Amino acid sequence: MAHIEHQEGEGSTTQVNSEDQQDEPSQESTAATASLQAQQRHRIAQLEEKLEVLEVGRASKERQSNHYMASGRAIRRVVTLFDNVKDLVTENDRRYDLTGDEETNVDQDRLQVGYVTLTHTLPWFHKNAVEMDYDDYLHMMKMLQQGADGARGDDTSKLKALISEWVNREFKPDHPVDPDDKHSRGFANDACGRLLCPAEIDWNNPVARAGIWDRTDGYIVTDLSFPAFLYDKYTANPDDLEEGLFKGKILLQGYKAIFTSPSSAKDIEGDGDGADVIQNNRLAKKSTAGVKVKKHIAQIIKMKKVTPRSIAYIACQVRFALSSVTSWRSIDGDFDYIQFWRTIVDFFKRPPGQEAHRRVDRLLEWWTRKVFGRNHHDALSTTAKANMSVNALARQRAQRDDLSFDSP
Repeated sequence: MAHIEHQEGEGSTTQVNSEDQQDEPSQESTAATASLQAQQRHRIAQLEEKLEVLEVGRASKERQSNHYMASGRAIRRVVTLFDNVKDLVTENDRRYDLTGDEETNVDQDRLQVGYVTLTHTLPWFHKNAVEMDYDDYLHMMKMLQQGADGARGDDTSKLKALISEWVNREFKPDHPVDPDDKHSRGFANDACGRLLCPAEIDWNNPVARAGIWDRTDGYIVTDLSFPAFLYDKYTANPDDLEEGLFKGKILLQGYKAIFTSPSSAKDIEGDGDGADVIQNNRLAKKSTAGVKVKKHIAQIIKMKKVTPRSIAYIACQVRFALSSVTSWRSIDGDFDYIQFWRTIVDFFKRPPGQEAHRRVDRLLEWWTRKVFGRNHHDALSTTAKANMSVNALARQRAQRDDLSFDSP
């Protein structure tokens, strides 16, 4: 019995040892687990690296998109109000295929000038458009278009309120213009109607007012008439319709409100003394408090002179703000904004002769002085700079040295 018990004890001991060995992992199993964990860690690291690259790429593309949209905000204002950027590019590309004998029409020339203006406003555009992939090119064009249309909408909203303030202050109408309601504007409002009235029609004449309201023959308002708000003192000289044209107070206020600031629109009297906002706020220097001064639009797009297309843009915006139309459109009854914009641009860019060209140049100089002040340093010609005393003295001193060197 004792011997049997001893064997049973040994058997029990053997069984326990076997169970202990099963609980302990083998070296092969441990190595396999460690290898799997290493592979998983490596895979996780790879995925994290790819995710980081994707996030950097997405952030970079987002910054690029924001840059295109911000750059595009200048297009409607100074390049073209109604044409798509694609139309400008298409016309420029078409001209590369011309042999030189083909004639172009006015609309094609206008598009080409628009493309040239675009490349001056966005100097990087042509290089990017030529070198980038087609998908990236389409994305750029889309963002530029969004920025352009967004800026136009923002300016429309801004002038909607400002125009009512200016009209109410100047005309003090019995029924003030509501800053929030467009239905109270247009020809139904005496003050707005006076400014929208065609230059050749006397708004003070009750028959004329009734004719405009009823749209009777001879009083239909179209883009073939210059509105009174374009004129100095809102009055045209029927014997000289060019006199005072594009010198209307509310037109100038609208221009300064958009391109410089709404506060600068309060100062439009005189010859622009003290109005040199570009010089006074050059590079948007930081104030003493360390807060960066906000740049205005003219600074952002490096605009130092008033241009015909920017005047046409503001003229369209001001007319829309005075009208009773509630949403932006190119046609308002019988009035075509596209043709109105083109007529103004052509007035400046297609004068009939040299004397008319000189008058246009003087008018643009007047506008630049009114908006940007009297700082014309960057606009001085090479000849004008050469004749100034500093440069003239330098030449004289050099000439004397040459003479003394040549003399025996």
